[in-house]
Amino acid sequence: MTSPPAKPRPLLIVEDDPALQKQLRWSLDKFEALTADDGESALAQVRRHEPAVVTMDLGLPPDPDSVSEGFKLLESLLSLAPDTKVIVLTGQNDQSNALRAIAMGAYDFLAKPIEPELLSLTIERAFRLHDLQAENRRLAQMRQPDSLGGLLTRDPQMLKLCRTIEKVAATSATVLLLGESGTGKELLARGLHDASPRKNERFVAINCAAIPENLLESELFGYEKGAFTGAAKTTPGRIEAANRGTLFLDEIGDLPLPLQSKLLRFLQERVIERLGGRQEIAVDVRIVGATHQDLRALTRESRFREDLYFRLAEIVVAIPPLRERIGDVALLAHAFVRRFADENKRAGLSLGESALHALETHAWPGNVRELENCIKRAVIMAEAEQIDAADIGLGTPEASQPEDLSLRRIREEAERRAIIAAISRSNGNLAKAAEILGISRPTLYDLMHRFGLR
Repeated sequence: MTSPPAKPRPLLIVEDDPALQKQLRWSLDKFEALTADDGESALAQVRRHEPAVVTMDLGLPPDPDSVSEGFKLLESLLSLAPDTKVIVLTGQNDQSNALRAIAMGAYDFLAKPIEPELLSLTIERAFRLHDLQAENRRLAQMRQPDSLGGLLTRDPQMLKLCRTIEKVAATSATVLLLGESGTGKELLARGLHDASPRKNERFVAINCAAIPENLLESELFGYEKGAFTGAAKTTPGRIEAANRGTLFLDEIGDLPLPLQSKLLRFLQERVIERLGGRQEIAVDVRIVGATHQDLRALTRESRFREDLYFRLAEIVVAIPPLRERIGDVALLAHAFVRRFADENKRAGLSLGESALHALETHAWPGNVRELENCIKRAVIMAEAEQIDAADIGLGTPEASQPEDLSLRRIREEAERRAIIAAISRSNGNLAKAAEILGISRPTLYDLMHRFGLR
């Protein structure tokens, strides 16, 4: 039994001359030839069919004798679909415009009159390059974070964030982590330190909101013997202790204004003075700040120095809340159950379907920290070998807002979310995930490959 022939791949031909358009369609019958005779219809075809390759003439209505409409379409097309390979068809004496098109991002150009064999070969090469680049992107997405081993996630946003952290780690840039309480800011700061050239030096953390204002300065900068009552010996501060390593300033939005000035001076000069001291001490330390507050709003209210903000925000990393991470609630819940079950000598304890449903529909205002505490309590309180919704003890779920996307993207996003959620819910058991989704395992493998999932 022979397999059905492969479906022809969509190719968009942008040409306003009906005779030439018909000739191109006839000579390129191995492809699913879509046609457009002006810029507006061409962009509509790209939005609808997302062709990997486009051939286009530069002379298009309403001014076919000029190349202005063609270059306008080329710019819009590459902005809408930057991975699309555009082959520009030009006149014999039009090399300057051809080179301009290549500089703008076109894949290749061919001079008219077109040789059908050469055009077909160029199109096939463009398709192969598009496929190769798409495969490389899928492989890159499948790579799991190496240095952030303490972070469990399958969410594409978080995986991209991990890649950002690992890229930034190799530099000396100051990093500002923004996110709600409990999203894992300190975990990411430690991961950044562990991925950096400073990994063999100290990682020093201080919570600016947890230390009284009158003690925070001495904690940060240290003090000399006799600097104040009770200063019985010279004591280095946290900044000095982190020399050659990383200093993590958690909740930096709560730093008092006088200390903001001293911290700014340190970031500018890279020297400190202990309380009661006169000697400047050079310190080589990387600063990582974190806050759940809107620092830009605090600067407008004059509660946070704008110049300090810009010093801290050389690289800004926004951490999504747990409710926006696809599949991570179930993934983390399974991991927490294993950990707390081992600690409480309750091997074999697992999450039931009702518990998983309750977990996945909760809004998690306290993020990962709230989920961890919830699972710890459930493990302790559960009487059976399977944790149910009553053990979880959560309230009514909040409704989420639908995303405004095209129908094609809505279907793809829904499939991707469902696959990630099913794999997380089944704790990585692909046979069970396929059963949850109502598909065969080979179909699940095909979909995972399509969406770049491990």
